[in-house]
Amino acid sequence: MSNPYAPVGVSNRHMHIDRETLDKLFGKGYELKRMKDLSQPGQYACEEKVEVVGPKGSLSVRILGPVRSRTQVEISITDSFALGVPAIIRNSGDIAGTPGALLRGPQGEVDIEEGVIVAARHVHLHTSDAQKFGISDKDMVKLRSNGVRGVIFENVLCRVHDEYSLDIHLDVDEANAASLKNGEQMEILR
Repeated sequence: MSNPYAPVGVSNRHMHIDRETLDKLFGKGYELKRMKDLSQPGQYACEEKVEVVGPKGSLSVRILGPVRSRTQVEISITDSFALGVPAIIRNSGDIAGTPGALLRGPQGEVDIEEGVIVAARHVHLHTSDAQKFGISDKDMVKLRSNGVRGVIFENVLCRVHDEYSLDIHLDVDEANAASLKNGEQMEILR
């Protein structure tokens, strides 16, 4: 059986926001404005951006919806240098002990104590794709790209769920290193 392929989704800096933080930054009861749908069902980029301020500098960061249970800022390693925060690589949602930052919106500021991460690269798989490929939730795989800057990415987490769509998430630094763009295919090596 040949190795499966999956499309790349290049993930730029962004944040997930909880209701309390959204209210403080944009005003009580504020509703996010959908700009465009993302590759994962129900997820979307919002028109709203927040200024994330670290010890060395600040960045404008887009909010992704819908509202979540916890606020989390996902940046690249290059962004961590600009902000002046340690580049802590974590799976999304695993924010304990990570750096914090000041978040500045049009109606206020919030100082988060933790939640700034460099998201670990991962593959989203629908349950049917995972079964077809012989992959289980939380398996670790490798990804291979071809072309002039072909690379093999190791330590790639597989996330399997009935509501996921087949998609590889790499941050901008990783995609640029391999000269990859949204929608290009990478081989999954088990």
